[in-house]
Amino acid sequence: MNELTHFDDAGRARMVDVSSKEVTTRVAIASGEIYMQTNTLAHIQQGKLKKGDVLAVADVAAIMGAKKTSDLIPMCHPLMLSGVDVTFSELETTTGLRVEVAVSCNGKTGVEMEALTAVSTALLTIYDMCKAIDKGMRITAIQLEEKRGGKSGVWLRS
Repeated sequence: MNELTHFDDAGRARMVDVSSKEVTTRVAIASGEIYMQTNTLAHIQQGKLKKGDVLAVADVAAIMGAKKTSDLIPMCHPLMLSGVDVTFSELETTTGLRVEVAVSCNGKTGVEMEALTAVSTALLTIYDMCKAIDKGMRITAIQLEEKRGGKSGVWLRS
């Protein structure tokens, strides 16, 4: 499957027709990281930011991002998501946070873009809420970790 499916024979962009595909349970897990100053992480952990609980807001933002993916990415199908699970953890070797989002649905197309958009939205929300004290934060390593379901089956980042 080395073919780009979002282009027709004439090379024009198109939304893929999934009407003949089988409905299967689809799951995608994506992750990303944000590096920050030690003081910024302490502010997040202690809830000292004036804008509120950073991780609670980023959690909601991730869910909203997953739900709005088809509004942002032109060729994505609107999907009825079954679940969005967001996890935050501290980075072990440097100062910052890792965001992981698992998205699931029963549908005819995968949820990789929803998981990636959710991670991106969560990370951007953390940046937005903390930029007053740390404009040098760096968002990196946004990537798909795993996808399950559909004709292509399981894919795992090795």
